[in-house]
Amino acid sequence: MATRTLDSPPSVLPLYARAAAQLIPGASLLPFVPGRGKEIPETELVLPGVTPDPEAVAAYTKVCGFSLRDHLPPTYPQVLAFPQQMAVMADGSFPFGAVGLVHVENRIVQHRQIGLDEELKLCVRPTALQPHPRGKTFGLLTEAWVGRQKVWESVSTMLRRGGSPEQPAGGPETSKTQMPESRRPKAGKDEDEPELTTSAEWRLGGDLGRRYASVSGDRNPIHMHSLAAKPFGFPGAIVHGMWTKARCLAALQGRLPDAFAVEVRFRKPILLPSKVEFLSDAGGEEIHFAVRDAKLQTPHLDGRLMPLKANAKPDKSSGRKSK
Repeated sequence: MATRTLDSPPSVLPLYARAAAQLIPGASLLPFVPGRGKEIPETELVLPGVTPDPEAVAAYTKVCGFSLRDHLPPTYPQVLAFPQQMAVMADGSFPFGAVGLVHVENRIVQHRQIGLDEELKLCVRPTALQPHPRGKTFGLLTEAWVGRQKVWESVSTMLRRGGSPEQPAGGPETSKTQMPESRRPKAGKDEDEPELTTSAEWRLGGDLGRRYASVSGDRNPIHMHSLAAKPFGFPGAIVHGMWTKARCLAALQGRLPDAFAVEVRFRKPILLPSKVEFLSDAGGEEIHFAVRDAKLQTPHLDGRLMPLKANAKPDKSSGRKSK
């Protein structure tokens, strides 16, 4: 695998332009436009010296519903690494552009809380293509390090919609990539699973996609406006999957341990505007939760959170910003 160390975060808007250019007939022949490759390239992008901006973190916590703390929200390293994720997918050797991809699963492992003043090294690399009933999936692996200690990691499973002779289009939007069957959140309820009850109702405005884009950098057209989403097969703009996951963890903030693994499956997209319900269990070591349409009970997200043993925090010399 080829590893490239960056001097600064990639600029996202030019990367989106390159990703969108792939939709123009013949543009994929250009060397800087994704679409020339047949397989996911084996490459890793590393960005050292990343320090969160407190004002940006505060804006993110407000949109996602977190309370301000002296540590990062557990989903925020994903935001910090988003430019690298885009750069990986905007490479000319990538088989398709990022615009129009659908986030179908996400797993985060927080080994310990990350302080607002800690300096991070972010590493992003993709995984190979896998067949899917609606096309193909691949994973984006992201790690955050403080010194020599890995403090956070995630796997985002992305769906490239489109049929193939081996995997015709159609069928439920599910994926087996990167999440073992025994640990994947299930659509139905097993006898030994706790009962989920509605604990909150959220009214999601039509501008939520644009609001989240402003704090995350994720300006995929399918989230921004109904007119931009329709060319990709959606009747209107849909909610970012990572906003939904972040909002769920914000609702559970008082129950979160310092170290945990949390995995979700994004099921039916949430169209904007919308009204949804947040459901969770009554308690226990593991936390099960879900998001459903408030009226039709359409399943949008299923998730599970498992506590872990926290890694020890480093001393100031190993990862804290100098004052």
